[in-house]
Amino acid sequence: MTRRSLGIWTAALLFAAVSAVLGCRLADTDGITPVPQLLAFLPWLLAPAGAGLALALLTRWWPGTVWAAVVLGLLAWFVEPYGSGGEPDGRALASFRVLTSNVEFGRATGALVTAVREERPDVVFVEECEYGCSATLRRTLAGDYPYRRSVEGGGSTGSVILSRFPLRAAPPVPATMGMPGAVADVRGHAVRLQLAHPMPPLPGQLDVWRGELGKLRDFAATAARSPAILAGDFNASQDHAAFRAILDTGLRDAARLAGSGRTPTWPARTAPAIGAQIDHVLVSADFSARDARFLDLADTDHRALLVDVTLHGSR
Repeated sequence: MTRRSLGIWTAALLFAAVSAVLGCRLADTDGITPVPQLLAFLPWLLAPAGAGLALALLTRWWPGTVWAAVVLGLLAWFVEPYGSGGEPDGRALASFRVLTSNVEFGRATGALVTAVREERPDVVFVEECEYGCSATLRRTLAGDYPYRRSVEGGGSTGSVILSRFPLRAAPPVPATMGMPGAVADVRGHAVRLQLAHPMPPLPGQLDVWRGELGKLRDFAATAARSPAILAGDFNASQDHAAFRAILDTGLRDAARLAGSGRTPTWPARTAPAIGAQIDHVLVSADFSARDARFLDLADTDHRALLVDVTLHGSR
């Protein structure tokens, strides 16, 4: 095989791999392994596509340059944030701060407590908060956060919602890992809170991942009609069809509203240089959002997301 042939074949393989992922994105499906895993990092597929373009130019493979142009154009199109935006029409009723953090089997509990004391969010969603984490949060933060709803569990199954606002019970979304719900009384206004933590898209468990994101979509379809916040580790980015289906209900990504729609939250070791935004705060159309910040906590593979939101009323 000549050097030119090797270059052409290498470029073709790069384009074929990227095109397979893009094909699923175009078809609005998450496909089969390894497509869902690669879709999480769709913007970073610009690198192999760019390498393929360089090879096509070096080998003067002109059909390959056309293929590269199409692939790079589609990638650039899909990098744009997904979902509707804009400010609500009504007057501001209440502003408050929301934090979501996956503490990775409770290991980052201490770092989370420190961050909460420094940032003083009003509502805190905590994923992978096992028994020890739950007890620590109760012991250290109960004075500032007297209201809580939780699904107690070991390992990754425990989750907690902490609140400065009074909470009343709301049904959890059934899933492998805990997804508690509540209704908060935010200065006289009822706001539905729901924690999200579906299974990740592991090989062999894609049906579970899709099914649990589907349950969150069903919740969102009802909750989006009134003030609601759906927050947590979704194990999905805007490039996953199952997550876009949630946004299509009318919920909006607060990070996008605040201008940070592509900032990675996982894996923390490589973010923000390389990663995917899979931790989200989704809000109903009653909310505006600003000042989204991503906090690096020790001992967890996720960055925490802190965002200021404002509830608006009707005109």
